[in-house]
Amino acid sequence: MKKYASKNVLRNIKLIIYDFDGVFTDNKVIVREDGVESVVVNRADGLAVSVIKSMGIEQIILTTEKNRIVQVRAHKLGIPAKSGVDDKKKNLLSYCKRRGIPLKSVAYVGNDLNDLEAMKMVGHPICPSDAYEQVRNICKIVLESAGGEGVARELLEYIK
Repeated sequence: MKKYASKNVLRNIKLIIYDFDGVFTDNKVIVREDGVESVVVNRADGLAVSVIKSMGIEQIILTTEKNRIVQVRAHKLGIPAKSGVDDKKKNLLSYCKRRGIPLKSVAYVGNDLNDLEAMKMVGHPICPSDAYEQVRNICKIVLESAGGEGVARELLEYIK
């Protein structure tokens, strides 16, 4: 796996963009017979998001998923989420421009092809170990954690 030489290489980032499914989850969904969907998340990620927030680093979830569960989890984490995003690259550019954040100061944690173009634009593309090969190939950090297994918690180790 590709890794930066130094664990604290991300200490100067201004923004972390997270995909939801495949990053905070294992990319699986439980569908009840009444159509209600559920996912499993890792509590260690919640703690990591809180610590990263206390360091003054902005964080946002950017996902194509339209399920309300994304907003519920984002609210619990205390970070914003944009759901139902079809063009992540366009959305990322707009967000960074509005906030005055240079793309070189952005870390993007994604796992699938719909993250790829946005990830190519940022200074720090990062993915879980089980991301699709095309995504792993462009990442500066391929984490040891798989999606849903503490991705944000492991990411914290590269920041502090």
